[in-house]
Amino acid sequence: MQKLSDRTAGFTDSVIRRMTRISDQYGAVNLSQGFPDFDPPKEILDRLKEVAYQDFHQYSITWGAQNFREALAAKQSGPMGHDIDPNSEIVVTCGSTEAMMAAMMTVANPGDKVIVFSPFYENYGADAILSGAEPIYVPLHPPLFKFNPEELEAAFAQNPKALILCNPSNPCGKVFTLEELTYIADLAKKYDVYVIADEVYEHIVYAPHKHTYISSLPGMWERTISCSSLSKTYSITGWRLGYIIASPEIVDVARKVHDFLTVGAAAPLQEAVIPGLKFGQEYYDELLLKYTRKRDLFLKGLDDIGLIHTVPEGAYYVMIDIRDFHYESDLEFCEVLAKEVGVGAVPGSSFFKEPVNHLIRFHFAKKDETLFHALDRLSRIKEKIPVKSRFL
Repeated sequence: MQKLSDRTAGFTDSVIRRMTRISDQYGAVNLSQGFPDFDPPKEILDRLKEVAYQDFHQYSITWGAQNFREALAAKQSGPMGHDIDPNSEIVVTCGSTEAMMAAMMTVANPGDKVIVFSPFYENYGADAILSGAEPIYVPLHPPLFKFNPEELEAAFAQNPKALILCNPSNPCGKVFTLEELTYIADLAKKYDVYVIADEVYEHIVYAPHKHTYISSLPGMWERTISCSSLSKTYSITGWRLGYIIASPEIVDVARKVHDFLTVGAAAPLQEAVIPGLKFGQEYYDELLLKYTRKRDLFLKGLDDIGLIHTVPEGAYYVMIDIRDFHYESDLEFCEVLAKEVGVGAVPGSSFFKEPVNHLIRFHFAKKDETLFHALDRLSRIKEKIPVKSRFL
């Protein structure tokens, strides 16, 4: 038999999704893969029930149903500071995962370089490699996950085609400041680089931090590909509805890539979610209030247990420092945690290019009772997982 493709030789299956399977295997509370255990808004569910008996079961327009794109454009135009044209500046995709892959393939040719901040959502490096591009990793330095301006400009000086920006950031919960975004934007313009912005947590940003769309900065609309999804905002991760918003020149190419990747997103689900796209600001205020409460609840519980952790500025992830347990492998620690303690987590090494093995990631997008249950189990973590001798 001939040798198979070498494209995937440098990466494994998704560690995040693997940890869900391990959590299920041991009956652990799954705080690994970031999906909620509460229902989407009632208005969306009610419309879904109606749509099941209406004529939305065949292909919609490849790049998204007309009314979906119009509703999305109306929702995003104000916050993004641009009067978005639903007919030339939107591509509806199968989740933000496809949006990011389509954006990468729209921008990058084989052999191009792409800047990726580390830590990063695990798909980014794989997206670059599958596109034939070479990632240039730039560290975000803990505990505040700031980039070093000199290190970032040194990466830009290598003549990359694009930079991937996750804001708010998964896994570390960083929200890039206006000053940081302006610095990135200035470098992008100076070195003629595109920015692929993953903004899926745009509505989950904790006070006093604020989310700024980098596309809204001077001179950035033409060189930014804004990617997002409805998964986190409306608690519908399984619906796989995402989108690209960009200039007509970029969208024209992205539509071609999208067409041959997936043809189109699910037509019934595009129709069913439109009531959500038409929610007023009060919905997003309540969403943020809900997640602020969950963050405070979960972080207090971790403090009471004595676990060292980050304080997320956005998104719904927290990273735990496990150095006191003296495990050389964070993956082994997470497997023991699921089996012996009954809580699922993601090893931090899956997010870092650097050799980081002392962090694990929890998420708190769960009902309060689920979080209390997880914290109750974690309260016995030091009994269930003996500290390894550092001399072994």
